Amino acid sequence: MADDVLLIKTAAIHDCVARAREAYLHDPVGFSNNDIQQDTAILNIQRANEAVLDIGKHLVRREKLGSPHSAHDVFILLAKAGWISGTLAATLQNMIGFRSIAVHGYQSPQLAVTIAIIEHHLDAFLLYSKTVLSHDVNQY
Repeated sequence: MADDVLLIKTAAIHDCVARAREAYLHDPVGFSNNDIQQDTAILNIQRANEAVLDIGKHLVRREKLGSPHSAHDVFILLAKAGWISGTLAATLQNMIGFRSIAVHGYQSPQLAVTIAIIEHHLDAFLLYSKTVLSHDVNQY
């Protein structure tokens, strides 16, 4: 059985993905003019990103996969160890870029990027949680 950290964080990912989609799908046409919907979606994408990264850091530490020098390195180490595919690692690295924008305020999240993530990339979070849980269960 997967450890508690993985179970808690994967549940958080699923909740955040659902909330981000709900914020957008509530009114896709009006989304671009609704700051509350946008903030809700961005916050939940950010929270899902944090949970994804938390899982990765936990697994890297628990499995002694190496010492990541950045958030991007976490996914490289997981891919090298066979926890996730290289393609998924690359996708998650790109999503971390959105996290950096949202959290650190390097620039404001662009509406088109936020919508593209909701419409096309949130499933990567769900695939990641499913992949690490099934790998963890099969490993032990």
